[in-house]
Amino acid sequence: MLSQSYNFLIFIIFSFSICGIMLLGGWLLGGRTISRNKHTPFESGIVPYGDTNLRFFIKFYLVSVFFVVFDVEILYLYAWAINLKSLGWIGFFEILIFIFILLLSLMYLIKNRVLSESAKVYNKYMHS
Repeated sequence: MLSQSYNFLIFIIFSFSICGIMLLGGWLLGGRTISRNKHTPFESGIVPYGDTNLRFFIKFYLVSVFFVVFDVEILYLYAWAINLKSLGWIGFFEILIFIFILLLSLMYLIKNRVLSESAKVYNKYMHS
């Protein structure tokens, strides 16, 4: 057990050392010129125009959080589907409870019109 701790400690030290060497190398080898255009955004040689600081509505972020949450839950369903034979009926009833909780949360979101309000804000933002 103690040798595994030493191996892990060596791994951590080695990982931080590699990161430090890479950062130090970039700092030593990187250019240090000062110019007016240094901090302007550059993409494909196109001259930037307008303000790059866009403000998004909070409901836009809510939709993305919902997507991530439901996407992670799909990963659990995939892992369950892979092990379906070995889990048996107990695993089947557990996944039914899991899906029921998912449906309850989705119904809660629909009842409070969170998704429809977010869709309105998203459509307004994208078409303006």
